[in-house]
Amino acid sequence: MGDDETAERETALLGAADIREIAAALGVRPTKQLGQNFVVDANTVRRIVRTAGLTPEDVVIEVGPGLGSLTLALLPEAARTVAVELDPVLAQALPATVQGRAPKLASRLEVVHGDAMRIGEIPGPPPTALVANLPYNVAVPVVLHLLELLPSLRKGLVMVQAEVGERLAARPGSKIYGVPSVKMAWYAEARRAGNVGRAVFWPAPNVDSALVAFTRREPPSTSASREEVFAVVDAAFAQRRKTLRAALAGWAGSAPLAERVLRAADVDPTARGEMLDVHAFARIAEHRLI
Repeated sequence: MGDDETAERETALLGAADIREIAAALGVRPTKQLGQNFVVDANTVRRIVRTAGLTPEDVVIEVGPGLGSLTLALLPEAARTVAVELDPVLAQALPATVQGRAPKLASRLEVVHGDAMRIGEIPGPPPTALVANLPYNVAVPVVLHLLELLPSLRKGLVMVQAEVGERLAARPGSKIYGVPSVKMAWYAEARRAGNVGRAVFWPAPNVDSALVAFTRREPPSTSASREEVFAVVDAAFAQRRKTLRAALAGWAGSAPLAERVLRAADVDPTARGEMLDVHAFARIAEHRLI
């Protein structure tokens, strides 16, 4: 093992005392408004990176790097890490933290100060993987936005609220299957990849966390646009207890028109949205165009 590789493996990860020391120096207190729960356990970030299955060629996008716990673990494993941070104080401080604890890897980091839900481009080579401890209140829109924005994104591992993780990975027929499940399935195959305890965060959240892994796949083959398919999904689950004939009445123009579209798409009008996979929603959207 060469000197550079040895240095990469010896990156000084952050522990609980380090996190509090850096936060105190910056005058930072985690805020609920930004959904900040900093990971203070080095073994947890090692586990996240190991589970993400990164290669030396990967370009990683990390959302909400905070004080740098996960960032420091990502840098040795990928060619480049782009950290998107909304908090200006944290965005400005992250390069110095990396320079101090992993100086030989500092050139692999780029920090983007911005809102991951609204960002329109990522500088440099196209990202291939998303690995992040996502703020709970924006996890689903962030993942969906980045999958749409970055066709180069082939895989990912995100830490989210356990309930959100279950919804992202749910399959048709499940009581928790809904809008996030279908929209995620448009882009990728998602699966639960583990649980995370509350004690590894500062401050400790009042909910459990989960890891969700995803692998990009081709969207359904359809003449309908993504927006048209998502409009059907939104309508179907807006009143999820109703049959699709009733739930899609407003979308189609009337209940009889909705039934006509559903039958043309080979979907039972008396079924409910939770029984349909993304391909069935695509067929429904497609047949409304006729």
